[in-house]
Amino acid sequence: MLVLKVLALGTRRGPFEEARKLYEDLSPPPPPKQDAPPPPPGQREAGAGRPTKRDRRKMDAFRSDD
Repeated sequence: MLVLKVLALGTRRGPFEEARKLYEDLSPPPPPKQDAPPPPPGQREAGAGRPTKRDRRKMDAFRSDD
């Protein structure tokens, strides 16, 4: 939640440093973040997924020997 107290109104659109002097931030500090364990590395079981080029060549060679 964002809570601001306006101290003064600006007369023109100016740089950040100048605008920061026009308000006071009264927001409560954010709660501490809990570190989640990292996800396991992206590995899959052997033979799962698409065949490699080498695997496709072996399959084609096997099929053509019939």
